[in-house]
Amino acid sequence: MSETSTSTAVKVIAFQLLDKEYALPVNQVHSIEKLMHITRVPGTVPFVKGVINLRGVVTPIIDLRNRFGLSDEQYDDTTRIIIAALDDMEVGLIVDGANDVLDIPVEAIEPQPEVVGSLGDEYITGVAKLEKRLLIMLSLEKIFK
Repeated sequence: MSETSTSTAVKVIAFQLLDKEYALPVNQVHSIEKLMHITRVPGTVPFVKGVINLRGVVTPIIDLRNRFGLSDEQYDDTTRIIIAALDDMEVGLIVDGANDVLDIPVEAIEPQPEVVGSLGDEYITGVAKLEKRLLIMLSLEKIFK
C-alpha cells in the first residue's frame, strides 16, 4: 500500500464478541494480551471485572460482553484483553478473540443503521462492509463513559 492511499483508509483492530465482528481504531490500541489474573475491586459496576498489573501499570478491565448486555460465556484460550487508551486513560477490554489488523477504505464505512432496540447501539460509530465481512465500528469514548 502506498503512502498516498493511507488517507482513504482507516486502520483498525478487528475482534470477536459472540458471532459478530467489531473494530477499534488501531491508534487507540496499545496491545493485545492473553487473559491473565484479574483482581476484583469491590463496589465497581458489574462490567468492570477488576484490575490487572500489566508491566507495572495497574489497568482496569472491562468485560465488553457484560458492558453491551450480551450473554456471559466462559473465558477460553481465544479470549483476549485489548489494552486500549483514550487520552491518558488505559483500559483493558475482554473480548472473545482478536482477529486481524485491517485497512478499511473510508467509503466502506457507513453510518450506523437505525435499528430500534439494538444492543449497544450507543457505542457504535458506524458499520464497515468488507467483502463478506461486516464490522461494527466502536467508540472508545462511549464505552468508557
